[in-house]
Amino acid sequence: MLTSSAERPQPILEVVGLVAGYGDAAIVHGVDVSVGAGEVATVIGPNGAGKSTLLKAITGQVNVMDGSVKLNGRDVTRQRGDRLARSGIGFVPQLNDVFPTLTVLENLEMGGYLLARKEVPARVEEVLQTFPALAEMRSRRAGKLSGGERKMLAIARVLMSRPSVVILDEPTSNLAPILARSVLEQQVKDLARTGAAVLLVEQRAGEALAVGDWGYLMVAGQVSVSGPTRELLEREDIGELFLGRKAEASR
Repeated sequence: MLTSSAERPQPILEVVGLVAGYGDAAIVHGVDVSVGAGEVATVIGPNGAGKSTLLKAITGQVNVMDGSVKLNGRDVTRQRGDRLARSGIGFVPQLNDVFPTLTVLENLEMGGYLLARKEVPARVEEVLQTFPALAEMRSRRAGKLSGGERKMLAIARVLMSRPSVVILDEPTSNLAPILARSVLEQQVKDLARTGAAVLLVEQRAGEALAVGDWGYLMVAGQVSVSGPTRELLEREDIGELFLGRKAEASR
C-alpha cells in the first residue's frame, strides 16, 4: 500500500487545474488528479460533488473552461471520445454500458473495433482469461445477464482495445451489496493487474478506498483532500470532510 506521493507510479493520465461544467456554469473548479500504470485512483465524495462531471470533462463530454488533460504527457484536452479511445483511454459509463441485444461474444467483438479484424478473436480469448466467468456465457445475450455480469462485460469490452487508462463511472450503481463488492474487489483489481491505470469514481466510499491505491475526496467541485487510501480510511475526520467541513484546513 502506498504511503506517500513519491511511491506512486509515473502518471499516465494527468489532470491539472481542470475547470469544467455545462454551458458557462462551472461545476468542477481547479481539480488535479492523476493515475499511473497498474494503479487504482479512487474519487469519492457526496452527491453533487462534481465527480461524474469530472469524468465527462476528461472524456470530452462537457465544456472544459480551463486546465488540461494529458495522456502520457500529450495534451488531449477537449478531444472527442473516439479520438481518446484511439489514444488509449477506455470509458465505462454508469448506464448504457453494453449492447443488450448482442451476445457476450458480440459485445466483446464490438469492443475490438480499433483492432485489425484478424486480431479480434485472439484478443477476445485474452480478455476472457482475465474474466473467465464470461467465457461460459459467451453465447448469452447481454440483456439476460445479471447486473454484476453486465458490469463485468462492460469492463471486458473496454479492455478489448488494450487501453492504457480505464475510467469507471459508478460501476456498482444499482447493484446489490454482494455484487458491488465483487465488482470492486475482483473486477476492478483484475483490471489494474493487466497494467492499466484505473480511475474510479464510486459512491460506496469505504469499499472504493479499500480497493484503491490513492484517493481523492471531492466536495463542492474541488478536491478537498487526497492521499494514500489507507491514510484516508484511517482519518477520524473523514466523515466531516465528506460533508465539506474542515476542508479548507485539510488542504
